[in-house]
Amino acid sequence: MSPNSPSIDIRITVDGLFLPGILCVPEKATGIVVFSHGSGSSRLSTRNNFVAEVLQKRGLATLLFDLLTEDEDNIYENRFNIDLLTVRLVDVIHWVQSNKKTKRLSIGIFGASTGSASALRAAAFYNDDISAVVSRGGRPDLAMTELHKVTAPTLFLVGGWDTKVIELNKKAYEKLKCESKLKIIPEASHLFGEPGKLEEVAKYTGDWFKKWL
Repeated sequence: MSPNSPSIDIRITVDGLFLPGILCVPEKATGIVVFSHGSGSSRLSTRNNFVAEVLQKRGLATLLFDLLTEDEDNIYENRFNIDLLTVRLVDVIHWVQSNKKTKRLSIGIFGASTGSASALRAAAFYNDDISAVVSRGGRPDLAMTELHKVTAPTLFLVGGWDTKVIELNKKAYEKLKCESKLKIIPEASHLFGEPGKLEEVAKYTGDWFKKWL
């Protein structure tokens, strides 16, 4: 992580609950990317933190946070409760809009796996307040009824070997009415664990957010 953009541990209060997060705001940042992680993951996700560091080096602020408290995460069904996860993400974006360090920044959302559904639903809720969305190996089909409301330019990234998720992304992609792109990364599986593939994800993500934020 760049020494010029140190990260700080924060706690975001939502409905009397405390959600831990990691905030990094580089000097002269013009935008912030809020991460919505997938089921069973957290602000400590190695993949999301890798992408976040690439974005920070490109002058973007990042916020990774836990969508669920530790007790909530112990209830397996909560991890797939898209309604609950979307409400949390909406509340955290409101925090970003109110916080003195971040309120001047344009906002993008990065969603991974099931987190993509809450990212897209939050983008539909906030409409023009969200400047861009990126979905990595996502399940945008879980937000199918809201996709036509999304106005933020949206990028879907899917691994070429992730055949089932490719089909789900194609169906969701057809519902979008905003500026959008579906990018299939060859020879990559669902988690992009193959050599160099997560780096490709980070590059495409960085290019998209730098263009629209």
